[in-house]
Amino acid sequence: MPKYENFLGLGIAGNFALHLDQAGEAEDFKDIITADEAAPKGMFPFYLPSYTPYTENSTRTPKAILTSYPLSHDTIKLPTKDVNVQAEPEVGLVCEFTYKDEKVETITPTHFGAYNDCSIRVAGAEKISDKKNWGSDSKGISSTLFSIDKFAEGGVMDNFSICSFLKRDGAITAYGEDVELNGYSYFYSKLTEWIKNQINTQVNFGPLEPLSEYIKACNYPTNVVISIGATRYTQYGETTFLKPKDEVLVVVYNHNSYKVDDITTALKEENYTLDEMSVLAQKVI
Repeated sequence: MPKYENFLGLGIAGNFALHLDQAGEAEDFKDIITADEAAPKGMFPFYLPSYTPYTENSTRTPKAILTSYPLSHDTIKLPTKDVNVQAEPEVGLVCEFTYKDEKVETITPTHFGAYNDCSIRVAGAEKISDKKNWGSDSKGISSTLFSIDKFAEGGVMDNFSICSFLKRDGAITAYGEDVELNGYSYFYSKLTEWIKNQINTQVNFGPLEPLSEYIKACNYPTNVVISIGATRYTQYGETTFLKPKDEVLVVVYNHNSYKVDDITTALKEENYTLDEMSVLAQKVI
């Protein structure tokens, strides 16, 4: 899946209420002070294209694995080491960046769809990104994305929700809650302003990394994939880790056209190409 090989890959931590607690990661961010209680905790890199190390004023060199392209639209490859891995159903945004004076100046979301920020669950990881990319096929983005008319209230995204399921031994079980996209803590202009400020000011502290330094070393990519935060798990999703032969199913859909029962029926029939539905179906190997 070479479509996004030249795109910078970034993710947001803590943009949906209670998810970090469910994922056992709230403790990682205990020293991170945010502007308000609902604000996301920070951003992390999951893919750094064309990264060229430099030393001038740099405070940290990212792990080499972050230069490995991780996105797939049909497969999750589990790590070779014996660790728990959990799907993270969320929305992926394809964005265009502009820069001025080595800072992000504008962020324009152009497309959105189903995304899986699949993550290793280990205690004591140095950085968030240590759990996010372990090589090829460790993340997921749907091959069906929708165009964004405007990233604001009154735009197309007002009409969309996200749900997710795990298919195991032939049974499909809800993995994440069914929620409207505007249920994100930060969304629309509040989100893009926060992203811009976070990239331009985030430093090497605690689980966070100096994103502006990494972006400079990637020669300021203008095309970016941003995962905007995982939704809350169901009780099943919170306690169930991935194993071979599972199938992760994340669906972003127009809730004016479909109900969750319609989604479940379509998934049981492996009908992944309905209109107004972005489906990410990944076999676990």
